[in-house]
Amino acid sequence: MPQKIAIVIHAAPYGSERCLSALRVANMLAAHDEQPEVTVFLMSDAVVLALPGQNDGQGGKGLQNHLEMLIDAGATVRVCRTCAQNRGLIDLPLLPGTAIGNLTELTDWIMAADKVLTF
Repeated sequence: MPQKIAIVIHAAPYGSERCLSALRVANMLAAHDEQPEVTVFLMSDAVVLALPGQNDGQGGKGLQNHLEMLIDAGATVRVCRTCAQNRGLIDLPLLPGTAIGNLTELTDWIMAADKVLTF
């Protein structure tokens, strides 16, 4: 039975490298030989990560590419409904493979997880 690893990201995507670090760790976990079940919940300012078409200021899509790789690796990604509503994002299109989630879902992930990481 694979390990269940829940990752909560709440840091602003462009305020520091915490989101980048979280996505890099999540991608390494999702690609690990033991194939853990990786779930990622975006909260607070991290909900912005789920919006398509962003660039890193140097013409690239660094964070978006990392999130897309994570989704392609089979990770489940949810966006906090309340956080998205508070930031006016609730009706905007999200990256394919992401969806609006809620705290009940996050609570279930945490209770079922073998490990919980926060960034």
